[in-house]
Amino acid sequence: MKRTLFISVIVALAAAGIAAGGSVPAAQAKIKIFTVYADADDPSSGHFVPSGWIGDHQDVSLTSDHARNPHSGTTCIKVVYRRDPAARHGWAGIVWQHPENNWGECKGAGIDLSATSRLTFWARGERGGERVEEFKVGGTKGPYPDSGEAKIGPVVLAAEWAPYTIDLTGKDLTHIIGGFAWSANLTGNPDGCIFYLDDIRFE
Repeated sequence: MKRTLFISVIVALAAAGIAAGGSVPAAQAKIKIFTVYADADDPSSGHFVPSGWIGDHQDVSLTSDHARNPHSGTTCIKVVYRRDPAARHGWAGIVWQHPENNWGECKGAGIDLSATSRLTFWARGERGGERVEEFKVGGTKGPYPDSGEAKIGPVVLAAEWAPYTIDLTGKDLTHIIGGFAWSANLTGNPDGCIFYLDDIRFE
């Protein structure tokens, strides 16, 4: 179902010539549903890449094809944030970027998501009580920055899957390079934390 639902989006993006680096044209199609993550092998996923590792990123691991108890489909994302008393920053996070490793320095990058009004996703904690300081869309700076920004948080996760929404009403979404992000800290998670993400999409 997911594969067929987004095939038109994939064709539109391919026609726009979106590349993994360098100077790339922004997608021109007015996208009403756009997937950040569905399943690890789903062709509708992957246009935003989890390449922006921030803070104490050496204490973080991400598995994009975790097969145990996904919200839907066959896989979900597993994030492990380990406690390290010697950590320099005391916080960490990951940004899903377009294209990969783009910190606002890639001219012409970004996806026009102005036809959408929210980002929805599902999340759960390993045990419940895990605290994520923020979930975010946009906000990347640099010479060619995101056109808008919105976030929610802090969010305390339950052990069961729950839906979350970032409201994008009134935001400028014509040029989005930071499609999704999270950050957490050791103040809220003294022993570190493990949490899961699934079905991340703009709609």
